[in-house]
Amino acid sequence: MLKEFRAFVMRGNVLDLAVAVIIGAAFGRIVTSLTDDILMPVIGKIFGGLDFSSYFLVMGPVPAALQGSSDYAALKKAGVPLLGYGEFVTVLVNFLIVAFIIFLVVRAANRAMSAFERGKAPAESAPEPADVALLREIRDELRRR
Repeated sequence: MLKEFRAFVMRGNVLDLAVAVIIGAAFGRIVTSLTDDILMPVIGKIFGGLDFSSYFLVMGPVPAALQGSSDYAALKKAGVPLLGYGEFVTVLVNFLIVAFIIFLVVRAANRAMSAFERGKAPAESAPEPADVALLREIRDELRRR
């Protein structure tokens, strides 16, 4: 069983998946930082606050020790039911950034593959049938006249 497991882990696609997960996690941290540290403060400033993720509605009783508190993390930790719409907007913007970047990567990869296939196609294509070649010559002759 250990040999089978080692063979499974050493296959190329499993190693590729592991690399993709590691790069994806690092990329996720970059996007999170971009969202939290650059975009959301600007959006928060536009909407009147510097910390957009701290927008929430209290949906239940607040403990006496936290009465009047506007610290989202502390209230959440205390078990106060909150509607954290600011945090949701932050996560939504984060998702849209990731989705757009993945779209750009896939689009670039598709264009590269298409260009590669176009460059490869003439060399691999079969010779043109005689009737098609004859029709091409007739067309070219008619254009010249």
